[in-house]
Amino acid sequence: MPSIPQPLDPHDDGGVAPAVAAALAAYQAGTAGPAEVLNALGGARLLVPVVALLTESEVGAHGVRQEKESEMALPKLVGQDGREAVLAFTGTESLVRWRPDARPIQATTLQVCRAAVQERAAAVVVDVAGPVQFVIEGEVLAALAAVESGTVGDLAGTGEVTVARIETAPPPAAAKRRRWFSRGR
Repeated sequence: MPSIPQPLDPHDDGGVAPAVAAALAAYQAGTAGPAEVLNALGGARLLVPVVALLTESEVGAHGVRQEKESEMALPKLVGQDGREAVLAFTGTESLVRWRPDARPIQATTLQVCRAAVQERAAAVVVDVAGPVQFVIEGEVLAALAAVESGTVGDLAGTGEVTVARIETAPPPAAAKRRRWFSRGR
């Protein structure tokens, strides 16, 4: 049976790291690109939500249906095209904005990316309910997951590694803020 991991920081107040908040604000304002956000998220703590799922219920003595068994689950976002994404939040305020009954589990950005790849998710969506959404997907997601899994460390021992700084080109104005999903009601 899986266990709940120990917190990264037992004294965490659930706030957004100042560097992450600044990078996301600059990204939203158009004065920073995805690379700056990824750099800020690189060493940051994220909160991964877990929610209770009712697996079995029964009718109680007063004729009211009540919980008999439940399990904790990691919810995923499913896009209109069927792709799945793992959710992560920069702080408790954005988590509660999305779903007040979700419970936070602390994880590093690299751990979240690794979990997304293991779950065969196409992306990690950070702060899906705002204030600023950010999506990690494609080659960037795979690269961040590889860092956590030790792949880079294994390659480093061979002496055949080239380290490069990746900078993204500014997106065309029309495609600047494409949404990975749409909100359905």
